[in-house]
Amino acid sequence: MEAVGIQGSATGPQARPLPPVLRISLRVWLKLYAALIASARPVFDLVVRLVIAQGLLASGLVKLMDWERALALASQEYPVSFMSPPYAAALGLAIELGGSLLLALGLMTRGAAIAVGALMLVAQLGYLPTDTQLFTIALMGWYALRGAGALSLDRLLARGLKGSAVPLAPQLVGAGDWLTRHAAPWYLAGLRLWLALTLAVQAGWLALPEPQVLLPLASFAALPPASAGLYALLMLAGLAMPLVSLLAILGLQGAMLMGYGAGLPLLAMATLALFIAHGSGRASIDAAVAAWLQANVLRDARPGMVPLDWPHVVIVGGGFGGLACALALRRLPVRITLIDRQNYHLFQPLLYQIATAALSPADVAIPIRQLFRADGNVRVLLGEVDRVDTLARTIGFGGNALAYDYLVLATGATHSYFGRDEWAPFAPGLKRVEDAIAVRAALLGAFEKAESCGDPARARRLLNFVIIGAGPTGVELAGAIAELARHGLEHEYRSIDPADARVILVQAADRILPAFPPELSAEAARSLERLGVEIRLDARVTGIEAERVLMGEEAIESETVLWAAGVAASPAGRWLNAATDPSGRVTVDPCLRVAGMGNVFVIGDAAASLGWAGKPVPGLAPAAKQAGRHVAMLIGEELRGRPADTPFVYRHQGSLATIGRKSAVADFGWLRLYGAPAWWLWGAVHIGFLAGFRNRAVVVVNWLWSYVTQRAGIRLITMGERG
Repeated sequence: MEAVGIQGSATGPQARPLPPVLRISLRVWLKLYAALIASARPVFDLVVRLVIAQGLLASGLVKLMDWERALALASQEYPVSFMSPPYAAALGLAIELGGSLLLALGLMTRGAAIAVGALMLVAQLGYLPTDTQLFTIALMGWYALRGAGALSLDRLLARGLKGSAVPLAPQLVGAGDWLTRHAAPWYLAGLRLWLALTLAVQAGWLALPEPQVLLPLASFAALPPASAGLYALLMLAGLAMPLVSLLAILGLQGAMLMGYGAGLPLLAMATLALFIAHGSGRASIDAAVAAWLQANVLRDARPGMVPLDWPHVVIVGGGFGGLACALALRRLPVRITLIDRQNYHLFQPLLYQIATAALSPADVAIPIRQLFRADGNVRVLLGEVDRVDTLARTIGFGGNALAYDYLVLATGATHSYFGRDEWAPFAPGLKRVEDAIAVRAALLGAFEKAESCGDPARARRLLNFVIIGAGPTGVELAGAIAELARHGLEHEYRSIDPADARVILVQAADRILPAFPPELSAEAARSLERLGVEIRLDARVTGIEAERVLMGEEAIESETVLWAAGVAASPAGRWLNAATDPSGRVTVDPCLRVAGMGNVFVIGDAAASLGWAGKPVPGLAPAAKQAGRHVAMLIGEELRGRPADTPFVYRHQGSLATIGRKSAVADFGWLRLYGAPAWWLWGAVHIGFLAGFRNRAVVVVNWLWSYVTQRAGIRLITMGERG
């Protein structure tokens, strides 16, 4: 029994449980389908709005360029009985131009949709009836009730306006939310009935008086009566509407390509696609099936629905490995608890850009809870685990205890000073946001102190920056600091020239980036030297003090020393009382299990795995993500009653390191790049690995701004000299 509250089970009568393999497979496919639809739905809504806006804008511009003809048409061709022709023409033009802009932006969408729908209805009833106008009216009704969707200014502003003091804004936003939740599903049901009536007429089941200006009969004229009748029945019942809509679109377009019909208008396809993107609406068999599936298979619409008898998977660590494991497991019938000492997932490869004032912490981190808002079987806890009882199957964090059925430790690594922990106060590393902010304060503070100290000797010492360790982090730090000093701060100081700063990269090996091929290491060294970085090879640090670094007999005067030389695993091995390697990583079997503990897995930097063709798996983000997904796969196989003994095989996807603002090196084994092509590739890969659309967008904008202006944007000293 868990000492911390856990999710309960659903109440009410339950159907006989499905067989495990069928139930698990069904849940996985349903969750995958839901995720795909949820990802595509905002894009679909935006595209439909843009298509309608484009048509309105084109029509409005034609009238604007030939206003006299527009007035003549309003007077003679389609006069409006309740409005004078000039006013009718001006109002129509305003709706077309203004409505197109508002719909494209998703701003005041409901009002714009009502106006455009009314204009189309007047044209349909009073001028020239067309199916395109009917489908535009149908789509405008949808947007009037549901709103513009996620990719819109309305959605962006709604949260702030809902609790604001703007007159009527909270009431309007609240009314819109109510319409979205309650009216829009019924509107979908009405659309189904409208289309079912159209198809029933096409099938010859109904004979309505001519002309039919409110039914889009021409769009479905190519359908044989039998097919039209079948579609009518399915739409009337609301059975398999996503599939029915897709088949109708493909069938009619295929008939057009074979010369048997005119095909569907674009907006007719968009109307049918509403049922693919948003479901069948109320009063449908699909809705009843969805409710049954939620109650008997998914069971995660609310945390309280998740059954107690689902296995409990506890994941410790919200880094790359832990997050990948949770994301892969969330579709299985398991309860997941993800524990981390921070409430955010951090993209560590870009920490150095926080330290060098290129990005802010919010750009490379995302709240973990935000990633699992739609997953009722995932719970996120803030806490620092300090003990594991493998016999009782519990973990402890603070004063809490938590029982588990499966335990996944993805606790990462921290700095290793190779037994010289007394160096830590003088040479901070980069593993946490707090480290990066402290390093940024130290770097910028060094320039500020050099400007004001009035002592040339100390100013020179302050402008000496020493980075110890020339792996990817050290190389990227050295290049970024050199760029900052030579370009980002120019013309901003009066007593010093930031370009006089010395950036010294110290490496104990005979080349930098030793994990890369020698030719790429040499190219990286040349790029760093072009930036003015001094590289010291075969140099072993023997001491670090407040104002100098010792390398044998040589002393480098510096007050800013950064550590990028080594890491040590978390104390997971001590918690488990398990065997570890010299770096403290837990020894695991080929399946990433701890020996003698079949339900305990260790992944990422905390694991000593030989899954790279017998070699140690590197401490890289892709390796941790692959391991997290592998463990999720093993748990899924075990739940299905299958052997869960597939060994973990790390697939190396390449190594990248960037040097400054226009150079990088990339090694993919079969392909090796350096210079600008590698730099662009490095940027694209890192953007792709970031979590969250907002983070990707903000980082792209910041990088473009920094690239064009050669200015570092986040030059804030918000902590003490070293935090």
